[in-house]
Amino acid sequence: MTASLEVLSVEKKIEDFLLGPINLTLESGTVTALIGNNGAGKSTLLKTIMQLARQDMGEIIVFGCNTNQDDESWKKQIAYQPQTLMGCDSFTGNELKVLFSKWYPNWDDDWFGNMVDAFEIPMNKKYGKLSQGNQQKLLASLTLSKNAQLLILDEPTAHMDIVSKRKYTDFLIEWMEREDKTIFISTHQMEDIRKLADYLIFINRGQMAGKFEKDKLAQQYKRFWLAEDLPPVSIPGEIERKGLRTVTTHLPIEAEAYFLKAGINWHAEEYIELEEAVTYLLK
Repeated sequence: MTASLEVLSVEKKIEDFLLGPINLTLESGTVTALIGNNGAGKSTLLKTIMQLARQDMGEIIVFGCNTNQDDESWKKQIAYQPQTLMGCDSFTGNELKVLFSKWYPNWDDDWFGNMVDAFEIPMNKKYGKLSQGNQQKLLASLTLSKNAQLLILDEPTAHMDIVSKRKYTDFLIEWMEREDKTIFISTHQMEDIRKLADYLIFINRGQMAGKFEKDKLAQQYKRFWLAEDLPPVSIPGEIERKGLRTVTTHLPIEAEAYFLKAGINWHAEEYIELEEAVTYLLK
């Protein structure tokens, strides 16, 4: 697979917060979720990729183009949805559509109309007068309709109601099926992660904390219910024990071998749910 985005040893310092060094690659045709606690540096990373905040060190390559260079043609290959749209409060939805569509050669007017109709967005109303939910729905419609190859989304459904979130997810899935598109999405929504993501990237206090295949992540964690009390020492990969006879490990094969060697019996075992695995990695 070719790379849509490469982030190479990127660092960015803002006051006393240091992002990086960050190294990551997004393969074309994949969906990668960026996950981290509040203040971990997710939005800073996305803004740095978009060059809204210039990195202090490192390189960012978008479809083979170095963003540090004078050539900014790469920007038309990316559609970025920030958490809020600054400086547009006085524009109506119709005016924003005209403004955005001029900058993107692959703008899809039919797609935009379908999203506006599905979300029931009042297009004659000024952006600043819309509710947060409608602002986000309008911004989502503008972003996807750019029909760019790479979509970068910063908490795109944070203010949407449940029905709108599901509609948006359906639009994203349909959008991905059109061509070899790539999505990088910062989200706290487990539904987004479960339905959309191929890969999960975790960030903690500005540092990369790991990249995982979503479908394999939960299978790296297993919970055992023992037939006798746990030993006082930690078992291999132990991350949590409940009571005297229940333990969770991220090294299940090694834990089983330990139990067998120590003559410790267990009467049940199971892989944990994805949401629980994500929670463990965020601790």
